Amino acid sequence: MLDGMWLSVRRDTVEKEVVLFVLGIDEEGYREILDFEVNPSEGAESWLEMIKRLYDRGVREVLLFVADGITGLEERIKEYFPKADFQSCVVHKVRNTLNKVRAKNKKEVAKDLKKIYQVSTEEEALKGFEKFKKKWQSKYPKLVKSWEQELYKLLTFLKYPEAIQRVIYTTNLIERTIKEIRKRVKVIGALPSVSAVEKFVYLRVAMLNDRWSNRVVNGFLESREEIQEMFLRRYS
Repeated sequence: MLDGMWLSVRRDTVEKEVVLFVLGIDEEGYREILDFEVNPSEGAESWLEMIKRLYDRGVREVLLFVADGITGLEERIKEYFPKADFQSCVVHKVRNTLNKVRAKNKKEVAKDLKKIYQVSTEEEALKGFEKFKKKWQSKYPKLVKSWEQELYKLLTFLKYPEAIQRVIYTTNLIERTIKEIRKRVKVIGALPSVSAVEKFVYLRVAMLNDRWSNRVVNGFLESREEIQEMFLRRYS
């Protein structure tokens, strides 16, 4: 999972820097923050260095990357991990969609969108989308078209065991981690330098990784055999 958080850093003035995080879940279901980097932006090119660094460290067999809708990110990932699937965060997509819907329609649109992603098979999802399209095409053609164009990467999670689908269709897992780190930053305020940010984040990451070392992410224990079989089929 890929995501970032913005922090205030004192230079000549106080400026914003983004800390990019890569959180991995292994085939046994244990999570770990694999890497982080302080960067002035969070575009696809900023992520490319981290993706390359993972590859250079020996990471080869990845089933799935999960990230929000950063333009060009999927293509950058495929440069190093061509066999990996890509899941665009459904929660981000829904949130962005509802921000562009009239207030009187928000509740109904949200309900109809759930029929696309709160399902367990691709067939159900496609049926849900067709109903959504038929109902809202005339009022919100751009939004419907956007969903249609991105459906292939919004529904990737349905290829995976049902027990873990709610974990992998969103970046919420890493966002909760970032939220926890951000709470600690608020106590401090603006950090004095990039090196201070790196030290602070490193200590928090080390603590979190240690805490997670004996905790399996929900759904992965019962899905372990299926996930291992997916690795074998894809990378044997």
